[in-house]
Amino acid sequence: MNRYLPLAILSLAILAFATLLLVIAPGMEIAAQPVPADLHPYSEQELRGREIYVSLGCVYCHSQQPRSPDQAPDGERGWGRAAVAGDYAYDAPHQLGTMRTGPDLQNVGARLPSEAWHLRHLYQPRSIFAWSIMPSYPFLFEVKDSPSKGDKIVDLPVEYAPGSGVVVAKADAISLVAYLKSLDRTYPAPTDSLRDDGYSTVEAETK
Repeated sequence: MNRYLPLAILSLAILAFATLLLVIAPGMEIAAQPVPADLHPYSEQELRGREIYVSLGCVYCHSQQPRSPDQAPDGERGWGRAAVAGDYAYDAPHQLGTMRTGPDLQNVGARLPSEAWHLRHLYQPRSIFAWSIMPSYPFLFEVKDSPSKGDKIVDLPVEYAPGSGVVVAKADAISLVAYLKSLDRTYPAPTDSLRDDGYSTVEAETK
């Protein structure tokens, strides 16, 4: 019985030390990182699109963290420079992801700035890439016999177009595309976001 108290105290001390070392200290380091001057807060529409992105579970197939050249050839893939902590200043919760069933999306807004492309891709990915295994999201769209003024009509090849009428994007689809187009972290990384060992803070925390 007399040994239980010291053992309990030692266990709590180890837990407290681990929490300080692995959670609190890195959190303070990341919180101290400056917000890049070229990074802007999400608009209301982009935030709504981000909510849809999260609800659809896009993070299970797409990452948002380009890695350094010694970890992956992300730069050669056109995915941009290695991510730094400041890139996620306005992301809560972040969507870093670990799986890459699909390409990294951290800079998809810079690579693919076309709203029409994204709408078509969301409605039916195989209308663009026949080999794509990405699910389609037809519930984000509707078929109308006669579109109204201001409707975003999805341009589709004949084999994917409805028998009659046109496919029109709903508000959620337009908001989701607005969020995707906002993903552009191609500005230079702040120099004080890099550690002495050459890794960004994000890379160091996820290694």
